[in-house]
Amino acid sequence: MHRGEETAETAVRLMRSRFSAFAVEDEAYLLATWHPATRPERIGFDGGTRWTRLEVVRTEGGGPEDDRGLVEFRAHYLAGTEPGEMHEVSRFVRHDGRWVYVRGKVS
Repeated sequence: MHRGEETAETAVRLMRSRFSAFAVEDEAYLLATWHPATRPERIGFDGGTRWTRLEVVRTEGGGPEDDRGLVEFRAHYLAGTEPGEMHEVSRFVRHDGRWVYVRGKVS
């Protein structure tokens, strides 16, 4: 997906590919999979953070036949040698026939 050879068929698959893109700091992919109405001009990567694991907590909708989806997840990371996690509920929609990230609420 990062090379543009295929697209995500579900919201959770897009979420997983976006996590991988954050891990390798693939700004182009992240921006391309962000809804144009909420997309930032650029991604601010934290060079001291290494993303290590994605844990999907729950999903609502977001299937091959849906137009909207929600993915709740925990993203685990290391900041230097200190472990941490980010908990977010992300919203996805189909835009021009493709799944895109709209926004997330971090808690």
